[in-house]
Amino acid sequence: MASPPRTHQALAMKKIDGKPGEVWYPLQLTTVPTPVPSSSQLLLRPTHLSLNHRDLFLRQALYPSPSFTTPLLSDACCVVLPSPHRKSSTESSRVILNPVHGWLESPLGPESPADFAILGGTSTNPLGLAQELLVVAADETAACPAHLSGAEAAALPLTGLTGWRALVTKSGLIESNGNGIYSGQGKNLLVTGIGGGVALMVLLFAVQMGVRVWVTSGEAGKIAKARELGAEGGVSYKEKGWEKELKAMLPKERPFLDAIIDGAGGDIVLKGGRLLKPGGAVVSYGMTLAPSLPYTMQAVLNNVEVRGSTMGSRAEFRAMVAYVAKEKIRPIASRVIDGGLQNLEGIESLFDDMKAGRQFGKLVIAVGEDGKGPEGGGSKL
Repeated sequence: MASPPRTHQALAMKKIDGKPGEVWYPLQLTTVPTPVPSSSQLLLRPTHLSLNHRDLFLRQALYPSPSFTTPLLSDACCVVLPSPHRKSSTESSRVILNPVHGWLESPLGPESPADFAILGGTSTNPLGLAQELLVVAADETAACPAHLSGAEAAALPLTGLTGWRALVTKSGLIESNGNGIYSGQGKNLLVTGIGGGVALMVLLFAVQMGVRVWVTSGEAGKIAKARELGAEGGVSYKEKGWEKELKAMLPKERPFLDAIIDGAGGDIVLKGGRLLKPGGAVVSYGMTLAPSLPYTMQAVLNNVEVRGSTMGSRAEFRAMVAYVAKEKIRPIASRVIDGGLQNLEGIESLFDDMKAGRQFGKLVIAVGEDGKGPEGGGSKL
C-alpha cells in the first residue's frame, strides 16, 4: 500500500480589503499537510465538488466567520483510498459527505448549537472539501447511491439535505410509514426560485411523493424546465400580481396551497399567504432577495405559520440519501467544468454563473478520474 503524499493542494479565499457586499475575495491554491486517518476515519479523494450560494456569500463577506485558511466548499463525491486502518479499501468505494457537523437527530435543531457547523470556508469548522485529499470521520459519510454519476452525487448533499428537511420535516405535507415510504398525495405546494439547487431538490422529492408543485422564477425557460421535471406550472415573480395568476392555475377541487417552500424572503408571506389554506405553512430556508420576511395581520387572521429550516441533522441526511437511492432520484448538474482545483479560471466562471443566476441546478468541478456511476455523466439541463 503506497503512502499518501505528505502535502496536497487546497482551494481557499485570499484576504483583501473591502466592505461586505462590495469586496470579492480572490481564490488561491494553498499547500496543506495531509492528515493521517485514525481507525474511525476515512482517507478520501474527491472526484467532483459543487458550489453553493454560501460560497458566493463568503467571497462577498456576506456570510459569518469567513476563513482564509479553511478550504472552501461543502459538497463532494469521493472515492475511499486505502489507509493504515483500512487496507482493504479500494477506489471503487464511493461516498458522499454529510455537509453539516454537530447535529445528530433532533427534529427541532442542533442538540448543541455551539457545536453546529457547516463544512467549508469558515472558522467554525476546520474542514472544507475543496482539497485533493480529505480525512473525514466515517460516520459523517454515506455510500453514494449507485445510480448517480460523480457530478450528480456532488450536487446532492447540502441542497438535498436542506430540501429534505424543508419538505419532509417542516412543511406538514408529508406522511411516512417509517419504512422509507413518504407521501403527500394530492397536496398543493409552491416552490419559489426554481433553478436553485435546493428548490430543484424540493421539486424532485415532492413530485416523487405525489405532491402537486407550482414554481416561481424570473425566467420562462426555467419554468418550462421545471414542468419537464414534473411541476404543474409556474409564474414569473417579476410580474405584478403573480399570485392572482397562480391562483387561477390551482385545481378547482383544491383551490389553495397547503404550503410554500421559499429561499428568497421578501414579500412571500404577503403575496403567497393569500393562497394558503388556513393554518398553512411558509417554510423559509434562506433569504437571497431580502434579509427579512415581513409577517402580516392577514397572515395572523389566517393562522399562517412561518417555519425556519436550516440544513438538517445526520439522521435526516441518511434518510434523504436512502430515499434518493431507493427512488433513483437524479440531482441536476447545471454545468460541469474539468481541470480540477488548478482550473481557477473555470471555477471563476461557475461563480459568474451563480452571481448572474444563470444556473439551473448545481455548478460542479470535476477534480479527478472515476466517480462515474454505471450510467455515466451528470445531467446538464
